[in-house]
Amino acid sequence: MANQIHEEGKFKYIELGEGTPVVVLHGLMGGLSNFDGVTDFFPEKGYKILIPELPIYSMSLLKTNVKNFAKYVSEFIDHKGFEEVILLGNSLGGHIGLLCTKLYPEKVKALVITGSSGLYESAMGESYPKRGDYEYIQKKAENVFYDPAVATKEIVDEVYASVNDRNKLIRTLAIAKSAIRHNMAKDLPKMETPTCIIWGKNDNVTPPEVATEFNELLPDSDLYWIDKCGHAAMMEHPDEFNKLLYAWLQKRNL
Repeated sequence: MANQIHEEGKFKYIELGEGTPVVVLHGLMGGLSNFDGVTDFFPEKGYKILIPELPIYSMSLLKTNVKNFAKYVSEFIDHKGFEEVILLGNSLGGHIGLLCTKLYPEKVKALVITGSSGLYESAMGESYPKRGDYEYIQKKAENVFYDPAVATKEIVDEVYASVNDRNKLIRTLAIAKSAIRHNMAKDLPKMETPTCIIWGKNDNVTPPEVATEFNELLPDSDLYWIDKCGHAAMMEHPDEFNKLLYAWLQKRNL
């Protein structure tokens, strides 16, 4: 379904439903972080789902780093007039969510991460191919999922176009470097925010042991696994993802 995009000042976002605000943070390649399952399910359950378009390709190169994206999310929360929100992030979006939670803890009621970077050094560089022919890009895109069929032609085309766009490529590499610099291992033990970790058992990009480490380091976290699932759980197994997340939100009275 095509959702209406709101444009206000520097913010572009989709908004659905009424209730507790959940701000969804996509990864580097939008198509590999498809949140249709989340936008279909949660608005009917008393949540307002907001998906801001992160300025991954539009910030000046010097500002293209994880910290400035976290600041952007904080400004978006203020722009919408919310006191606090639930953040939900996949891949780079999870990393931005973690850093936003560290920097602005008073604005984040709870955090949900899936296939998140922030601990695992090679996650970014390996999953986002530098360049290459179409077949190579297709293999890389398929590697994101447990079932390669999830990487539709449309998704592969999008990744291929991004990788062959010099401006996007330069920014992607800048973000990858910044993600490695912003390793969160030392910060996590000080972060008291309730955190739900949902991870694919077969994630090749951020392997399962990364999820276990997040769970060990975060003081107030719960870890849930999804079988036969790769790096984008909310896309590959939307029903199971929604069920796990909804149960956790209810358990935590969120």
